[in-house]
Amino acid sequence: MSFSSFTKNELSRIPIKNKCCAKAELAAIVRMNGIIQINGKNRMSLKFATENAAIARRIFSLLKAMYNTDVDVMVRRNKQLKKNNNYLIVVRNTRSTKKILEDIGLIRTNGDDYFQVDYKIPQDIINKRCCKRSFIRGAFLGGGSISNPEKTYHLEFVTTNEEHGKELSDLINSFGLSSKIVLRKENFVIYLKEGEQIVDLLNIMGAHLALLKLEDIRVLKDVRNNINRIVNCETANLSKTIDASLRQIENIEYIDRIMGLEKLPKNLSDLAYLRLEHRDASLKELGAMLNPPVGKSGVNHRFRRIEEIADNLKKERGS
Repeated sequence: MSFSSFTKNELSRIPIKNKCCAKAELAAIVRMNGIIQINGKNRMSLKFATENAAIARRIFSLLKAMYNTDVDVMVRRNKQLKKNNNYLIVVRNTRSTKKILEDIGLIRTNGDDYFQVDYKIPQDIINKRCCKRSFIRGAFLGGGSISNPEKTYHLEFVTTNEEHGKELSDLINSFGLSSKIVLRKENFVIYLKEGEQIVDLLNIMGAHLALLKLEDIRVLKDVRNNINRIVNCETANLSKTIDASLRQIENIEYIDRIMGLEKLPKNLSDLAYLRLEHRDASLKELGAMLNPPVGKSGVNHRFRRIEEIADNLKKERGS
């Protein structure tokens, strides 16, 4: 099961406690996923299609709880590539359909044979904080998705209406979030990309199990990233130490071939012999072996003097 399906299944199991929140959730689902079908002059039906059985049950429960009307549920089995079944939820009664659409503010009727669709979110549906949360939850169930947090942080809502998209984005941002909206083909996509903000939105919608699961993944990813940074840093430092050691040994061996290490000042020759004996030792370790001991900066300074001597010899010999 994908993380998106896991989240939607959890949201679909949230108890329907009061009618105002049920109305707000249904209003969002209809705007995101509802299909108004006109059959003849005076007949109208409302349809929903989904591959998620939990969402199908949720829509059915909301309709029955709010309107107690006849609701047909049809299952179309998809045998190709073992895909999920398709669920179709239909309200066929024209009077019930009009009642639902008028209650959620999606249509304004003018007589029996004329109506106007309005995607604007009515303020009376979302005037309470709990109803705002329910509307966002319904929007996610109807047209939302969330990526696998193991790979990336991305949560989005897809709607075909620009005005509705902007209002939904504003509603999400009223909770202190910073969702953005972008046009993708013919759809308007409201999205969040920051892990912390996605966690906050899951909490707003009531997906607490998904929230905990995402937080566990975030912690593991942070630990993994920190370990990788430490390993990369140590690897880089080790590479620098090895490169510096090879360069120091090369300079020392060149000086030994051309003039002999014994002709170096004693403090430099002592360090040169130590480096040849302990090729993998760090500057700090070499400094501790000297008598008297010398700090890391002092050892580094002596190696710079050895390098200058080697460079001068190369210049004199034209090599």
